[in-house]
Amino acid sequence: MQLGIVGLGRMGGNIARRLMRAGHHTVVHDRNLDAVTLLSGEGASGVHDLAALVQHLDAPRAVWVMLPAGVPTEQTIAQLADLLEPGDVIIDGGNTFYKDDMRRAAVLAERGLHYMDVGTSGGVWGLERGYCMMIGGDAQVFQRIEPLFQALAPGVGDIPRTRGRTGEPGRAEQGYIHAGPAGAGHYVKMVHNGIEYGLMQAYAEGFDLLRSKGGEGLPHDQRFDLDLGEVAEVWRRGSVVTSWLLDLTADALVEDPQLDLFSGAVGDSGEGRWTIDAAVEQSVPVPVLSSALFARFRSRQQQGTYGDKLLSAMRLGFGGHVEKPE
Repeated sequence: MQLGIVGLGRMGGNIARRLMRAGHHTVVHDRNLDAVTLLSGEGASGVHDLAALVQHLDAPRAVWVMLPAGVPTEQTIAQLADLLEPGDVIIDGGNTFYKDDMRRAAVLAERGLHYMDVGTSGGVWGLERGYCMMIGGDAQVFQRIEPLFQALAPGVGDIPRTRGRTGEPGRAEQGYIHAGPAGAGHYVKMVHNGIEYGLMQAYAEGFDLLRSKGGEGLPHDQRFDLDLGEVAEVWRRGSVVTSWLLDLTADALVEDPQLDLFSGAVGDSGEGRWTIDAAVEQSVPVPVLSSALFARFRSRQQQGTYGDKLLSAMRLGFGGHVEKPE
């Protein structure tokens, strides 16, 4: 299949590469012409503007926008809407607020254009590991371009099947789902990221507690000089708290046990905030998720703790996020 891709940053470029590895053809564009040139050298058709991107695609076209949420994505989708034809589909794979998806889908439908929102998880590792995708939009359009999602997804891999699942592995077991109408994909991804905040905060606080057991505030006979790298490693092997986040923690502690490369000013991407807003709107108590978000706010106003530094290390590990103190 063909796919146009706008935005070749940390994830967009690797999405193009993974699709090309599966035999799909990509037409790519980015303001950074070096990124376009690089992908062109790897087999993509590189273009210098949106009009050329549309011209290089056969109808019905599909264009994946992989840009920061907000103005960049909004403007790009508006420009594409003026260039595309009825029956074409615009895919937003970034971290857009789900209500913006619902609004866009309605506006584009009036012009005969389809819209799909794809909550995409996988970060900088997606090229090799694949991308977990939560997809919203019209079911028939989803089915039409499903081969693209199949190529991007991790696949069944060697993960044991969930007890009770039988027969041919379904979409969820391959790493992607059609979550519902427009907005549903990004809603599921939003809550996913809120949960991610809580999981990360739990690890951060736990390792901070382990480290402080050797602190000078305790009597000498009450101190333990724990090797946190070894703790992380042993927990990766058979414990109930094992996860990819723990894997990243173990990596970080091997490379920099004291986490001196980090200040502990932990950023947040916006989806954690939207999750809390949704919880208030829906009257659902989320004390762990809200506390995790507020802990990040605190980390940027005060000197970062060891746990805060570990949060920054995890964010760098899975998404390439670099600390940006307020």
